[in-house]
Amino acid sequence: MRIGDRQFVVIGENIHTTRVVLLKGKRVVATPEKGEALRYIDSHGQPALLPIPEKLKTTQDYQEGRVKHVKVALHAAMAGADEGMEYLRFLVGRQEGVGADFLDLNVDEVSLRYEEQRQAMQWLVRAVKEMTPLPLAVDSSRVETLRAGLEVMEERRCLLNSASLERLEAVDLAREFGAELVISAAGEKGMPEGTEGRLENAGRMMEAALSKGFAPGQLYLDPLVFPISVDISFGNHCLEAIRQLRARYGPELHITGGFSNVSFGLPCRQIVNEVFLLQAMEAGADSGIVDPVSSPLSRVAALDRNSKPYLLTEAMLLGQDTNCKNFLRAYRKGELEV
Repeated sequence: MRIGDRQFVVIGENIHTTRVVLLKGKRVVATPEKGEALRYIDSHGQPALLPIPEKLKTTQDYQEGRVKHVKVALHAAMAGADEGMEYLRFLVGRQEGVGADFLDLNVDEVSLRYEEQRQAMQWLVRAVKEMTPLPLAVDSSRVETLRAGLEVMEERRCLLNSASLERLEAVDLAREFGAELVISAAGEKGMPEGTEGRLENAGRMMEAALSKGFAPGQLYLDPLVFPISVDISFGNHCLEAIRQLRARYGPELHITGGFSNVSFGLPCRQIVNEVFLLQAMEAGADSGIVDPVSSPLSRVAALDRNSKPYLLTEAMLLGQDTNCKNFLRAYRKGELEV
């Protein structure tokens, strides 16, 4: 996707079994015929419903007011329910329609059992390949599940998400299947501290990937985004790492990240995500693992930088709002609407 004079690679994050919608939100409706159900638009452009199964209502997520909607759809589709397949097609079509460059597929929440994860990943890759010509990304906390997805990718351009110092074997796996590669700045035994920790880990990962024959343009370096609500310096750590990595490795390397992580624990997450994404782009990021439906790049580019919501959010993300107090005060006063 192009924004201004820059090509920005959008890795659409929405086909994840971890993703939730709120029971009290617009996506869930109660009906006499199907009980609680997920609303969507089918492939004929008509409103449709995907029932929420009764067994899901015993889970902690449901009791806390959340539904893992992609998990519901995947289970239904794999069991042969047309509504499940149509719901997945709806998710794919929405991201395709707003210009996603990759679709990121993750089945980690489908089951705790590896064999069931493997089957789900292979089923999902095959199904989505029939729905769209877009390149796909396989995403998992288990290298074995990543391999399962790559095994059925065939000739489709693909991306492995991700390799890190704690699982260097994922570099070899991506090379084996000809996949492009997300490399993370995570350490061998945990997350990096500050900018320097990110740079050190990223440098070691770059060396490992380049030594295996990857070109910089095949790599997507993730410096890691942490919640600003936990530590007000986290935004600056990430942004400075992006600047230095871009200066160190030049224009061919892709710099990406799960930029919505920055808003965990805060209200008005959309404005936080969008302002931080814009800051990351200006620092040198040219890719993002993002939700292109709720925050299309056209919307991000058009943010009013002189508005009160923007200025309050910018100050918080740059570490100028201790404990996010000004941002939270504005939220309570209803001053963050854009």
